[in-house]
Parts: sequence; structure tokens; C-alpha cells
Amino acid sequence: MKLRDVFKNVPGVEISGDGDLEILGLAYSSLEVRPGFLFAALRGGKTDGFRFVDDALGRGAAAVLAEKPLPQDRKAAWIKALDAREALALAAANFYDHPSMKLKIVGVTGTKGKTTVTYLLESILIKAGLVPGVIGTVNYRWPGRLAAAARTTPEAPDMQRMLAEMLAGGVTHCLIEVSSHGLDLKRVWGIHFDIAAFTNLSPEHLDYHESIEEYFEAKKKLFFLNAKKRTAVVNLDDPWGKRLINELPLKTVSFGLEPAAIIRAGNVRLTENGVKAEVDYPGGQIKVCSRLMGRHNLYNILAAIAAGLALNIPADTIKEGISALKGVPGRLEKIENNLGFQVYVDYAHTDEAMRSLLETVREFKPGRILLVFGAGGDRDKGKRPRMGKMAAALADVTFLTSDNPRSEDPLAIIADIEKGLIEGKAKDYSIVPDRREAIARALAAAGKGDCVLVVGKGHERTQSFKDESVPFDDSEIIREILKTMEAKP
Repeated sequence: MKLRDVFKNVPGVEISGDGDLEILGLAYSSLEVRPGFLFAALRGGKTDGFRFVDDALGRGAAAVLAEKPLPQDRKAAWIKALDAREALALAAANFYDHPSMKLKIVGVTGTKGKTTVTYLLESILIKAGLVPGVIGTVNYRWPGRLAAAARTTPEAPDMQRMLAEMLAGGVTHCLIEVSSHGLDLKRVWGIHFDIAAFTNLSPEHLDYHESIEEYFEAKKKLFFLNAKKRTAVVNLDDPWGKRLINELPLKTVSFGLEPAAIIRAGNVRLTENGVKAEVDYPGGQIKVCSRLMGRHNLYNILAAIAAGLALNIPADTIKEGISALKGVPGRLEKIENNLGFQVYVDYAHTDEAMRSLLETVREFKPGRILLVFGAGGDRDKGKRPRMGKMAAALADVTFLTSDNPRSEDPLAIIADIEKGLIEGKAKDYSIVPDRREAIARALAAAGKGDCVLVVGKGHERTQSFKDESVPFDDSEIIREILKTMEAKP
């Protein structure tokens, strides 16, 4: 594609150089540059991509996109942008010929529930005979393709490339988890959503967003992006959802338990076998039976029903899709055993997510709840003592351990969490920095009727330290330990 066409209708850019230059690809890392590529020099949280312009040119970059002017000593096609991230996102949409306009796109945002809602919708779409693709936290997938997810919401060129590949591969609908980072960094600019769904909001990523108000404003951007005639699906029971509904200028389908909700659940039964409910919608009712457990998953189911109806999928098909989903990796994932106690792995990594999880499990009336958890390094430190306090209030026995320490000292992270355990007057807790050992101790301590929760990493298959990431899958490690325990006479 010619350089001038790559930046057609992209505001705030000045092109210096040959507009007829052929651009063969887009890259935001100089390591990915090939001859004929455009290199986008983006400012990151830790470094400025402008530092790598020479490296990109040395690798054959045909043009450079940057917020700084062309240095006098360099000869290259140069695109100066007021906002390089926005320009790159819109240019990527041009380069890949706007695939989102030819697909049905559903974006799901919120603090909790994004992954589960996309799994539910995927199951519903399959039952409807449609072909879904998913871009989210666990992986990026569509028929014939499965890739590990580097981040929940990929950078714009990767996103547009995947949408184009989905379109070429026969995908009809794409379900995208849209993170607040992805919105704030404009990774989804140039994507036109048919449906934008909001699950809930609670304090998270406050190391990045300075306040929950700023966090909300980032999430809200999803609902103001597109050129399509679109529908918003919003949780009416969430206070931030209520506010969002009042601020939206587009058609909104609300869901919840409140009488005013358009999609409303009643006769709810929550057990350790799943969720049953009668869900009323304009013109009918869906009798829901799902293997997903807990009140939080009831809300995820309601969000999926609302989105499914907005996509004109028949109610009976939506019901079948919900029933067909057996579970979501690392989301209250049950690990079977014959030792007489329950074991679950969950991704909960905030105090609110832990509260929801622990309250859900408490409704199953276990003997004791044995909790294994830590907190991620280089992330919001404010939530750590709150997580500790939540464990003190709702768990019977806690094994405080490492999560993904990243560049931080694991013991320092544990000390931050311990403050909350002490403040919450936790009666029984141990500090076991080695996560595998902590899991083993919790399983060894469990008795008949107890419930062991291993929390924080969920579906993840590595553990990240300062200088390395090592293989570490909570579910697999639990299965290994349980197998040894079950083999003992």
C-alpha cells in the first residue's frame, strides 16, 4: 500500500517524503522491522521508541512515524503526528482495509468478567452456527489458529492483522476483551464495534490510572468509538454501570437483578454445581442452567444473554450455548480428586475479586476454606493490604506466597499483604514464599469437606521474576501433587 493511502483520513499527521512509497508492513518494535516496513516510534511507560529509529532504519524501514520532527541528519520518509498511537491505530485499519467493518465485533470491558463473557458468547455463537474469533486474556483463537496472549488487548497493528486473518479465515464474529490500558493507549482506535459491553468496575490498575474516576473514564471510551449503529450492554446493578447508562448517547440494553433492568434474572439458585435462573427479556424468558458457579457468573451470563439478543440470536440458541460451556480456564476451575475435599484455581487478583470468590465458595458450605495467594509485582501496591484484609475476613487458613514478583522482592510484596492480614486479625496464616510449596502445604492440610483455593494466576503458565519467566501452571502443579497424595496407601 502506498504511504499516502496508509495515512488517508488520519488526522494530525504531516508526511515528509515520497507519498507513493510502497509500505509492506507495520512495526512498533525495531526488532520486527523488515525492508519496506513503516516503523512507529511510540512512547512507552519505560522507554521512548524514538531511541530505536536508527536501528529500524538500519533494518530497512522505509518510513518512520513519530511525534518528533525528522532529524536533519537522517534521510527517510517521515510522518510527524500529534498523537503517534492514534495515528498508528488508524493507519493500521487503513493498511488492513478496515476488517472490523466486515465482521460483527463485540467489545467487553470492565474490571471482572471480561474473559468469561467472551467464552459464553463464543459458545452461543457456535451453537448459532456462526464462526467466532476471540481476542483476550487467555489466548487469541479462531478456527485453525491458537496463539498465546501477550496482553489482553494487543497493539493496534497486531489487532488489525488478526481481524484481517479472521475475515480471510471465514470468521463471522470477533469477541474482544478491551482493557483500560488498551483504551487509554488507543489500541482499539479504528475498530468499529457492533456491541460494547460493560461488566462492572472496582479499584484496579491504580498504579497506572491515578484514580478510579480516571479508570472509569478510560473504560467509557469504548462506547464512543465507532461508525456503526451500535448497542451498549451495561450492568445496571453496578453503580458505575448506572452512571455509564446516564452518560451514554446510544441504545443501551441493561442487565441485572434490579426490576428496572431490561434483561433481568429471577428465581436464582446458586450451588456448587452451577447457576440456575429465570431470565426475563422483552418478549420472553430464558431458563438458564449453567455449570459456571457463583453470583459473579450470573452477571456474566446476563451480559452474554443481553449481547446475544442484541445480535439477534434466538433465545433457545442462547440457552443452549450457555449450557454447553463447561468452564473457563483458571476461573473457579475445579480440580478433581478423590481425597474428599474441593480444589479450585482462580484468577482473582484484586480484593474485590477475592471477596466475590470467597463469598461464592462460602455459599457451598465447606468445612474450611484454605487460601493460597500472593500479589503481582510492579502493579498497584495499594490493593495488597486490602487483599490481606479480605483473606483475614473470609478465609479460615491462609498461605501467603508469591504470585508474579517481576522486578520486586517477593518478600516485600508479601510484607505489604501481611499488613492487611494483621489488621484484619487473621487467626491462622503462614508465609510460604515458594508458590509450589505453599500449594503443597495447603493440600496437605486439607481435610474432608474442606475447600482449597489457589488464587491469583488462574490460566497463566509461567511465573515472572526479575530476570526470567519460568514454567508454572497452578492447575498442573495441583494435579501432580494430588496424584502423589492419592497414590499413598
